[in-house]
Amino acid sequence: MRKLLALTFSLAIGGFVMGPAQADPADDLAAFQNYFKQKFPEVPFQDFANGVYAIDPASRAQWEAIEEFPPYEIAIEEGERLFNIPFKNGKTYADCFENGGIGIAQNYPYFDDERKEVITLPLAINECRVQNGEKPLPYKKGKLASILAYMVYTSRGNVIDVKIPSLSARDAYEKGKQSYYARRGQLNMACAHCHVDNAGRRIRADLLSPALGHVTHFPVYRSKWGELGTLHRRFAGCNKQVRAKPFKAQSEEYRNLEYFLTYMSNGLEINGPGARK
Repeated sequence: MRKLLALTFSLAIGGFVMGPAQADPADDLAAFQNYFKQKFPEVPFQDFANGVYAIDPASRAQWEAIEEFPPYEIAIEEGERLFNIPFKNGKTYADCFENGGIGIAQNYPYFDDERKEVITLPLAINECRVQNGEKPLPYKKGKLASILAYMVYTSRGNVIDVKIPSLSARDAYEKGKQSYYARRGQLNMACAHCHVDNAGRRIRADLLSPALGHVTHFPVYRSKWGELGTLHRRFAGCNKQVRAKPFKAQSEEYRNLEYFLTYMSNGLEINGPGARK
């Protein structure tokens, strides 16, 4: 019996069971989204893209006021300028992406079956640079975050529809899933402890946001940072908060985690870049 339990490896947090390892991802998706729909029945499904502001009316009013003159607006403008500057060989980012890189953020991340790995949009941006004789940019902030902000902005309103097309893709998904539910660090906590089990509760002065929709609004301008940052910068920050050593941005571990989380947000609209505390 113990061997059977070890093999099935159910991922349970506070009464919510994701299902055993290698369970059908579609079943995982239904269970994950239904959990949040039941936990916050007053929240329209699409509103989960707004993170904590979907469940906290007081904070939402402040956020909506900030969004009238968003602090990330300058980054979008800079990103558009950088996106259109030709490389030394005369090509631009538009030459690397379908539809010239416009309105495509909802297609990322995806699993490349030839390379056997998850490809994120920041990774693709830097690979575009390298293929055209340019140096890669730092992944957490700066110019890459601005380029990403512009590309994501052109994708607003497009619906996330991540696919898991093969057994290799399934393996990457499962690794991301296990990462999300694995305890880590000196505090021995998983991502899901905060954003699944305790979503809607307070940790000190902060309300914990639901996991559903976490990926829709990146990159984000955080008041804490005073600048724009990427999703993997946020992953690293969460790891540090539980006193765990973070992985490098765009590591295989974080790309798999992004793949899982984005699949869990299928059906939601891209609404980035965003502003958060």
